[in-house]
Amino acid sequence: MPLTAEKKTDLIASYRIHEKDCGSPQVQIALLTERISYLNEHFRAHRQDHASRRGLLLMVGKRKRLLDYLRRRDPENYRQTIERLGIRK
Repeated sequence: MPLTAEKKTDLIASYRIHEKDCGSPQVQIALLTERISYLNEHFRAHRQDHASRRGLLLMVGKRKRLLDYLRRRDPENYRQTIERLGIRK
């Protein structure tokens, strides 16, 4: 099932920096990671869905750019974010 409003609200609440934060890099990375993991499961059943695969590649690229920005800007927060999300080894 795609990202529901409740799941999105929970993700934003757990990764936000301050009370009204909904667009910080940490929140955006968490939302993209959730959507990427959903699409990975989708492709296990629908291997020939090339249109969605292109969207997945675009999301992965955007997440990579956000992670690079966060690493340059705040290395400690970058390490915490990738640890919490379980991405990058």
